[in-house]
Amino acid sequence: MHLTDYTAVIHLHSAYSFDGRAPITAILDAARKGGIDVLMLTDHSTLRAREDGFEGWHDGILLIVGEEIAPRFNHYLAFGHRQAIACAETEPDLPPQAYIDRVQAAGGLGFIAHPDHTGTPLFHVKHYPWTDWSVTGYTGMGIWDFMTDWQNSLFSRMRAVLSYAFPALFLRGPSPATLERWDRFTQERRVVGIGELDNHDSLRRYRGISIPVFPFSRVFDLIRTHILLDEPLSGDGRADIAAILAALGRGRVYVSFDHFRPAHGFSLILAEEGRKATMGDEFILHRSAELRTLFPHRARIRLIRSGKLFRRYTAKELCITLYEPGVYRIEADLMAFGRYRPWIYSNPIYVTRP
Repeated sequence: MHLTDYTAVIHLHSAYSFDGRAPITAILDAARKGGIDVLMLTDHSTLRAREDGFEGWHDGILLIVGEEIAPRFNHYLAFGHRQAIACAETEPDLPPQAYIDRVQAAGGLGFIAHPDHTGTPLFHVKHYPWTDWSVTGYTGMGIWDFMTDWQNSLFSRMRAVLSYAFPALFLRGPSPATLERWDRFTQERRVVGIGELDNHDSLRRYRGISIPVFPFSRVFDLIRTHILLDEPLSGDGRADIAAILAALGRGRVYVSFDHFRPAHGFSLILAEEGRKATMGDEFILHRSAELRTLFPHRARIRLIRSGKLFRRYTAKELCITLYEPGVYRIEADLMAFGRYRPWIYSNPIYVTRP
């Protein structure tokens, strides 16, 4: 099974957002220098960037324009729909199920954003978690959000200074509560896990000094979502956007923290008698199948089955024979600066019996 790996950044804000300030051209420049293939823009409650002609290819970078539906709680990332979804500004009491349904009816994909965001009381940052878990019909959810993770490190002013200077050293990985919930949901149906950046490059004033949090050039190597395609992108913007969204909706995705070592080249394949499956796929297990995962660097690997730790190894490659159905995914940590740090989180393969 040969798949082409595209590095995407999902959930970011430009000057089209009320709380963003970076022009799209500057964001594209930073992404190009950072080795990004796909940018998935999510300005608040607007698709103006598409209306102004920015969606499509820009000198090697595919820009996909979505939106963040952002009432007080229950933020939702939407892609693939043609018109912005009314919410906080025009319908402040619109329940989450209503805008999930509107995105779905418009042929779009939707992802629950930063579901366990807690805010930062020390710096008066409000919390923006997802609170209504009765909803259905969403494509997936954010499992690791840079801004949530980074803000959780800001529990003292000295630590905040260090964390701002060296954000990569302070990221701790997805919230255990988020992963536990995701694992529970994937045992019922496919729920695609994505990584989020949620960067605004906004200005914060501290002791009279305006500080940008964060210039995009400083964060594009942090939380990324790798999207796997059966065929390389063609250069036709409309067709390529459809291909990326289709793979995303299918769960052909893994999330990585690429600052210390790029994750490009990671693979997870399950095979039995000539049949193969990878992340996001459903697989019918007849007798036994070989699960093989490859890493570009040696890692501490955890194989998770239906939300429970199934195997643990430290290696660059893992081969194991599976005899039982379950929802199988991979977590991996990378050794950097003297300790293991969170690195790769795959979407699962959904293994069933006939």
